[in-house]
Amino acid sequence: MTDPISDMLSRIKNAQAAGKPEILIPCSKIKHDLAQILAREGWVSKVEIIEKLKNEKSKRKKQIVFKWLKIGLKYIENKPVIGSLKRLSAPGCRLYITTDKIYKVRNGFGLLILSTPHGLLTGKEARKKKTGGELICEVW
Repeated sequence: MTDPISDMLSRIKNAQAAGKPEILIPCSKIKHDLAQILAREGWVSKVEIIEKLKNEKSKRKKQIVFKWLKIGLKYIENKPVIGSLKRLSAPGCRLYITTDKIYKVRNGFGLLILSTPHGLLTGKEARKKKTGGELICEVW
């Protein structure tokens, strides 16, 4: 897999299209931070890390543990809260933006997520901290 963030966003879109209440995706720090921002801004209901053994029947003393990210999806009247997730920057084509060029998604009804020197931030937080960065995704 060349772009794990794109994979995460696709899994969320597909799970919401299928009406799933929650999804499990492989965990990484950036995916966890991205999911925390989505939860904090009200786009998903909950985020938690679950540890599972690779092979529970194995008799080896040292077990291999995998971390999974469990994301609860939100619906209003059986319609997904997230209308669209759009990946902006990609491994082959990085997009960077300065503070004065940070825009509002859907006139403030959406969410822009950036990777900055201060970590992952929303567009509003990046404007407050006067920092730019790499565009990660748009949510609306």
